Amino acid sequence: MELLLTHGYFLYEDPKELQIMKPYPPLGILYICAYLRRRGVQVQVFDSTFSSRQELFDIIRKGPPSVLGVYANLMTRPNVVEILHCAKDAGWRTIAGGPEPGAYIEQYLDAGADFVVIGEGEITLEELLAVLRGDSHQALEEVAGIAFRSRNGEIIQTRPREQIRDINAQPWPAREAIDMDRYVSVWREHHGTGAVSLITARGCPYHCRWCSHQVFGKTHRRRTPTSVADELAWLVGRYHPDMAWMADDVFTIHHGWLFQYASELKQRGLKVPFECISRADRLNSQVVETLAQMGCFRVWIGSESGSQKILDAMERGVTVDEVQSAVSLCRSNGIQTGMFLMWGYDGEELDDIEATIQHVKKSDPDIFLTTISYPIQGTEYSSQVAERVERVKPWSVSSDRDVRIRGRHSRRFYGIADQLLRSEVELEHARRRSGVEAVVIADLQSRVSDLRTGLRASSAEVEA
Repeated sequence: MELLLTHGYFLYEDPKELQIMKPYPPLGILYICAYLRRRGVQVQVFDSTFSSRQELFDIIRKGPPSVLGVYANLMTRPNVVEILHCAKDAGWRTIAGGPEPGAYIEQYLDAGADFVVIGEGEITLEELLAVLRGDSHQALEEVAGIAFRSRNGEIIQTRPREQIRDINAQPWPAREAIDMDRYVSVWREHHGTGAVSLITARGCPYHCRWCSHQVFGKTHRRRTPTSVADELAWLVGRYHPDMAWMADDVFTIHHGWLFQYASELKQRGLKVPFECISRADRLNSQVVETLAQMGCFRVWIGSESGSQKILDAMERGVTVDEVQSAVSLCRSNGIQTGMFLMWGYDGEELDDIEATIQHVKKSDPDIFLTTISYPIQGTEYSSQVAERVERVKPWSVSSDRDVRIRGRHSRRFYGIADQLLRSEVELEHARRRSGVEAVVIADLQSRVSDLRTGLRASSAEVEA
């Protein structure tokens, strides 16, 4: 084995994930594994999802030491740091990649990474491994897309790696390197439907100020409809799923591509229920009708706020009306909608929160999920609030969520705002339903009134 690839997501050690129980395989490292194996590299994958950190540590300590590549994202940082420490102590050479390490080069090098891969990993790892094996005349400084420390401790960051232009030429993820059947069965056991995931494109060309573009940049590179249909057909034949998750950042960006893909699926008689993410401005009547015909049962929309002022500050490039229209279009075509919402973006005040509440009530999505905005390192939003950010816990045991932004409303304030939103929606639903007892509506009205009073009272509370 020349390379062991792993990640830091341990499902059975995360109480919140155990409540959700919707794991998906780590497609990023499986893409890298497939590419490197095609190039003759001996690669193994340790899929941490259904394993424990102790199992991984035992493998690392048993050895023999080789090269360890670890995928890190915002939420797995503490686990990845532990993995890197363990590998370094056991004599392994270590590489950190994924969406976070490129934004925290110094910290990951200090945490035990010998190298940080910045951007897409396939070609970078191929070249880096050749240098480490000694069968390349390249020096480390000539490998694009990496950072490391020189012998005198100076951090060297090489030239940026060009994005892979033809992603259609990349092999499909090496799903057979992990226990894919278990993913499908866990979904089926907990939700009644076995699920698989795949991507049709890389990157998002939009400019939302809070969103990270560390790996793929602000690009949009598509596979051919035929290639995606081939992969879906293979997944259906191999794993017999009940549904698919189209894991693109924005599945409906290219309307012409979507219509071609739909035609390809129709010709094959291939119809698998699926859900995807879209922007509201990339949904029109023809697109939504096509999604319904293809078997789409849910579209997730990044609404973020019901205040146009806040959407403009985020540089979302969509309007509140477009979001409401998109939800209505989906509903009229029998497609559920999920809505992502974000509290606490810079400049949000009581009027903006009220606008979001009214927006959700009017849109009436089937599901909505909320979070409090957090500054992801390397984003424009992070730069905007950097002077006011304070870490709650040390970097190595936290994430970019674990910060305070001085001058922003308190977390208690946003907690009340969240309760108010959910209570208002519940009250609106009760009013629309026939046969709801007056006492139930009265209780909901009283709760909403109390929450509004509490929200106003706590509006002066700010993060110190």
